[in-house]
Amino acid sequence: MYVPAEEIVQIVDRDNKVTDALPRHLMRSRGLIHRASYILVFNHRQEVFVQKRTTTKDIYPGYWDVAAGGVVLASESYEQSASRELTEELGVSGIPLTPLFDHYFEDEDASNRVWGRVFRCTHEGPFTLQPEEVESGLFMSVPQILESSLREPFTPDGILILKKIENGFF
Repeated sequence: MYVPAEEIVQIVDRDNKVTDALPRHLMRSRGLIHRASYILVFNHRQEVFVQKRTTTKDIYPGYWDVAAGGVVLASESYEQSASRELTEELGVSGIPLTPLFDHYFEDEDASNRVWGRVFRCTHEGPFTLQPEEVESGLFMSVPQILESSLREPFTPDGILILKKIENGFF
């Protein structure tokens, strides 16, 4: 049986240098810096596929997320993680992923500290949502997402990434 808390993830320092490999639950409980992949899925209208996270997620449960993705496992590159996560979460495989930029995020209480590589791709759907991680999803324009994030909970790292893209800060 698959147990996400037992996944072995890459632990890095503030300079994004690998320092260790530990189970996800230790990374979370100790607030360690880790790596993650973020994949923004655009359609031909340049809308982003936004996912509603399940309430069982270990971080930001029930929030909206602008990116597919997740932690980079100890044996993976960012690119391998992005491909794996896109397949697992949305059932999408075999499409080109374009790397955009690397991004450091730390939330206010330092419970989530992450070096992420941001990718983009184009896909119209349909998607096969991973029921353990994704409750639902829909395409939204970037302005709609930013407006909605003022009223509904969105992952803060995802909103920051979207703002960087919108403002050309990468």
